[in-house]
Amino acid sequence: MAIKQLKVDVNELTPGMFVSGLDRPWSQTPFPLQGFYIRELDEIKELKAHCRHVYIDVAKGKGPVASKLKTLKPGGAPASARGAKTASANIPVAPLKIKRNVYQKKALLKKEVTVAKELHQQVHTAMGQVLGQLEKGRAISVKDTKRAASEMVDSVIRNPDAFSWLARVREIDEHTYTHAMRSSVWGILFGRHIGLGKADLDTLALGILFKDLGKVKIDKQLIAKKQRTPAEEIEYEKFVLHGCDILRQMPGIEPRVIAVVKTHCERLNGSGFPQHLRGDKIPMLGKIAGIVTFYDDTTNPRGEAYPLAPSKAVAKLYELRDVQFQEELVVEFIRAIGLYPTGTLVELSTGEVGVVVEQNFERRLKPKVMLVLDACKHQLRKPILLDLAEDDRQKQALIDSGKKRLSEVEKIEIAQDLEPGSYDIDIATIRDEYLFKPEKKGWLSGLFGK
Repeated sequence: MAIKQLKVDVNELTPGMFVSGLDRPWSQTPFPLQGFYIRELDEIKELKAHCRHVYIDVAKGKGPVASKLKTLKPGGAPASARGAKTASANIPVAPLKIKRNVYQKKALLKKEVTVAKELHQQVHTAMGQVLGQLEKGRAISVKDTKRAASEMVDSVIRNPDAFSWLARVREIDEHTYTHAMRSSVWGILFGRHIGLGKADLDTLALGILFKDLGKVKIDKQLIAKKQRTPAEEIEYEKFVLHGCDILRQMPGIEPRVIAVVKTHCERLNGSGFPQHLRGDKIPMLGKIAGIVTFYDDTTNPRGEAYPLAPSKAVAKLYELRDVQFQEELVVEFIRAIGLYPTGTLVELSTGEVGVVVEQNFERRLKPKVMLVLDACKHQLRKPILLDLAEDDRQKQALIDSGKKRLSEVEKIEIAQDLEPGSYDIDIATIRDEYLFKPEKKGWLSGLFGK
């Protein structure tokens, strides 16, 4: 039977959790005896005043994804998280050979995003040409796609945030933000994080871009269908081998690219397709392609107008660690993209709402956030840029110097991410204001005095 109750430190609570027990009798607190959902940040403050830890019901409310990420160490999940897992595949896999800090030099975001935007269009155009040629039965050239994909890798190496912005934001009337493009960006970003070489990154990027090529051979109604019969599912799964056949006929496509396409739907426990491979019989690049494809499918479900909050995809992915996906890879992927990827709408512990505009790769839970709503959820007259890492450093310096006591300083955290479209906030407009317009005096100011 699955474990439903989890012991959680009060500092790791977030709205949406269901508190089912306390570390002291309910009668000694102002809370109801029957348990309750955390809906307001004030309730978390009240819990901190009375308790050191509480018990949450993960069947009724949100699980502690953020708390797990806070304690993740390179090379695996925390022991407590492993102990809570109930459906492990128990398939031996070789440990990852991760190379840290291979790509340390970082270009300025606002400089790189201009390059990335042009490259994004080039990749989209090149992919459109390949699909157009394929549908018309003409000879297919992948020269432009290979060149653009390789240059996309170079851009992500220089600054992962630039392409992350383009992958995260999807305007309703714009069709350039395709699933394969986004998945490829996540794949390159992940590969960069674990230190894959440039040749492997090029192979991974191209393989993920081409992973759905075989769907041109599948009925479109079958592809769009949410619930398929067993017979329909067998027919649908043929798209992988169709794609491999198409790629084998293309001049200039290396076998390793085809291997990525062929194995991106395989799963660690053998539940994938088309070969039902298990464990390390799935090549590393295929494992990575599977994770990023799952992540993007979850954050951008077919037929939905808006993407989902990244924490939902992270939670689902984390639940499948060592079942469908290698645990070490899952943990490293979450570390690579962060719990709050660039472009995520977030609510802070202060109640203010903003958009993550740039990552802090040393402190992934402390990114730069563009604040657009105050604590009462009223629109700010001018957006305010808050660097959470710098804000934390300055406040800690005040404490260390004796100028302030800990109780006098309010450290700001991200309380939760929000669904895109919440509070009618246009994330694309915020992106364009931050990346493409010159800074105005007073428009970008810190909140370090809070």
